[in-house]
Amino acid sequence: MNYGLFIMPLHPPVRPVAETYDDDLQTLIAAERLGFSEAWIGEHFTSPWENIPCPDLLIAKAAGRTERIQLGTGVVLMPFHNPLEVALRFATLDHLTHGRFMLGVGSGGIAGDRRAFGIDLSGPDAAALTREGIEVVERAWAGEPFAYHGKFFNLDVPARDETTGALLRPYQQPHPPIAIAGVSRSSAGLALAGERGWIPMSTNFLQEDVLRQHWLSIETGATRAGRVPSRASWRIAREIYVADTHEQAWRDAREGAMARAFREYMLPLVASGPYGLQAFKPVEGDVPDEAITIDYLAEHVWIVGTPNECAAKLRHLHDAVGGFGTVLMIGHDWYPHQEKWTRSLELFAEKVMPQLSDLRPD
Repeated sequence: MNYGLFIMPLHPPVRPVAETYDDDLQTLIAAERLGFSEAWIGEHFTSPWENIPCPDLLIAKAAGRTERIQLGTGVVLMPFHNPLEVALRFATLDHLTHGRFMLGVGSGGIAGDRRAFGIDLSGPDAAALTREGIEVVERAWAGEPFAYHGKFFNLDVPARDETTGALLRPYQQPHPPIAIAGVSRSSAGLALAGERGWIPMSTNFLQEDVLRQHWLSIETGATRAGRVPSRASWRIAREIYVADTHEQAWRDAREGAMARAFREYMLPLVASGPYGLQAFKPVEGDVPDEAITIDYLAEHVWIVGTPNECAAKLRHLHDAVGGFGTVLMIGHDWYPHQEKWTRSLELFAEKVMPQLSDLRPD
């Protein structure tokens, strides 16, 4: 099993933004040193906690301070962008990183972002727009003139002459890896990832039986296109906190950065969405909303404990969902106790993951 990092980010809004960016950069540098294979940076526009509206800028800066780690957008929210501009901007970034870039794409679920941009889309329309947008990006990355006339986008790139028509092709050929994030139980995005052979990514707070549904979506899309789906490409994100003792791990998880982020931001945000707190619940069973507490999450969703305990929980997750290729550790803001975050990263890389070196997706 490979291991990577997912920086949404999650920063308390009382902190100076520049300081939080500095912390994220230091986390990315530490992740490369500790053998993390990849890191994904989120994009949000109006969230006070997820305060990076331009992940490509942080990726560009991190690329200059690192040498090996793959860097991706987690995710570019297609309804807020012109896809031709996305193609050209991230082709540039692919060159700047010498081919270490991955394009994660999604449809955007925060209502405040859509209101701010004056976007009024149903869920199915947002998914359809995202699909069209990725199609345009792929056409543009081919570097040839093309016309595209869809429901949401109409573009006509003329043939190249001395002054116009040139499209920048990316460094990687035919193009950088493309990833789709899945949140809902029957994710159309993950089905699209399976259909097109892209990287499927499952969000961090889903129960095991929901993750099994995600794999069914990936399989359905792959079957539709005559593909064989790859569990090795499947990423699953998780809240992970590792400490030297059981008592310290659980105390820090219940009282520290993870608990604060969920109590003050993630739980209210998800509760206000179309599915409410159902997103945190298993498919089977009747779990009331009032049961979705920090203790519930720490017990049933998060991976918290000593290195041996966290390794056992990750092995159980791997077996319970039928196997996956990469676990993505969610980044949290532990200020003013960054040493706890650093120690957790070190224990995870040096004590947890070596215990799982035998795991291979079926």
